[in-house]
Amino acid sequence: QVQLVESGGGLVQPGGSLRLSCAASGSQISIYTMGWYRQAPGKQRELVASILLNGNIIFPDSVKGRFTISRDNAKNTLYLQMNSLKPEDTAVYYCRASGRGVEYWGKGTLVTISS
Repeated sequence: QVQLVESGGGLVQPGGSLRLSCAASGSQISIYTMGWYRQAPGKQRELVASILLNGNIIFPDSVKGRFTISRDNAKNTLYLQMNSLKPEDTAVYYCRASGRGVEYWGKGTLVTISS
């Protein structure tokens, strides 16, 4: 079992930055593919960034060049650095660990981009 707890969300003006954290317990994140997803009101959950076991990183075009994903295996924590934020980035952001036939989700952290 892996427990994931996201933090770092909040209200930010357009153009601002936020760094989200996902603290894991129960198992080491180094053995999982880790990812950030988001779900805006009335929309489906979508991938924001994923870091694979081999270190490869996947971003959708909507966030490429603005978001960075990283993992600190020593701290057992996943990060999402978000820059140049836009109102359309407003959503609940979730952390996911997947692999070995299982997946785990955190409860999410709300990010609101508004002036």
